[in-house]
Amino acid sequence: MLFIKFALLAFGAALFVAAAVTLTYDLYEAWRVRQLRLRDPNSAPATPPLRWRLAGRLAAFAWLPLLLGLSVAVVPSGMGGVRVSQISGTLPGVLYPGIHWIVPLTQGVELYDIRDQVFTTSTGEDPKKKEESLKVQSREGLAVGLAVTVRYRIDPKRLDYINANLPQPLDEEIIVPVVTSVFRQVVPNYTVREVFSVKREEVRQTCMTAIAQKLAADGVLVKEVMLRDIALPSDYSKGLEGLLLKEQENEKLGLEIEVKQKLVKTAELEAEADKVRQVKQAEAQAQVTVLQAKAQADAMQHTLPLKEKQIQQSRLEAEARKEATVKNAEAAAQ
Repeated sequence: MLFIKFALLAFGAALFVAAAVTLTYDLYEAWRVRQLRLRDPNSAPATPPLRWRLAGRLAAFAWLPLLLGLSVAVVPSGMGGVRVSQISGTLPGVLYPGIHWIVPLTQGVELYDIRDQVFTTSTGEDPKKKEESLKVQSREGLAVGLAVTVRYRIDPKRLDYINANLPQPLDEEIIVPVVTSVFRQVVPNYTVREVFSVKREEVRQTCMTAIAQKLAADGVLVKEVMLRDIALPSDYSKGLEGLLLKEQENEKLGLEIEVKQKLVKTAELEAEADKVRQVKQAEAQAQVTVLQAKAQADAMQHTLPLKEKQIQQSRLEAEARKEATVKNAEAAAQ
């Protein structure tokens, strides 16, 4: 369709050129004949007529392909457009990628990139970079450089509002002032140390929320805000490095103490476990001894009557032998 549009425009322009060439040629021929008449009035040919009707028809017919070509608007892929009338201004509605029809000579199409776009800032340390430099003040009043990246896109549904109400271009007139002002409002609520390490994610999230809210009102959708780098003052940076090293040493000592405390606790638990095992073993040994004594007592209860019977039997046998001896002695005496 784009080829047809340009073909129609080229054809209409060619017809206009043909009309102009026709009139030009006729005027040239009339001038040439006049010069010949001035030299020799008798031998000069008749003056050729000007073909006004042919030129007029060519010019009139040229308007048809030109108007057809001008009525075709092509929106490329990744772009969006809005109709702008010379009479009533921006018309409602959005033109998405493809072919659209407009009123020629009275309407035009303004195109906008509706793909994801990126706005970046630098810390200001490298002058060779052409990115926007962003310097903010911390709570202590120190200048901190921020390297920020904002990924955003224009809301396609609000292109008519953007074209009618917002200054152009958006990245310079809207995105840059909003991003820089938000960071310059949020960062002064934190110290340099908090921005650099402790609350860095909190600062990024707070700024992202504020930027998204402000730009959403203007039809800009913020997808991500990244805090890539932070440039600290040189003197503060050296002091912060020393402080961080001390904190690392303290953390290391804390870990070592914690490990030793765990080892002591482990030894205490092992000693307690040995004590419990020994008590259990002693209790078990005592129970075994008691059971053995009880068994011996039970055995003695059965053994004593038997011994008593054996002793009584031996006594009776001795008395019987004694009586027998006496009787034998008496018998021998008689």
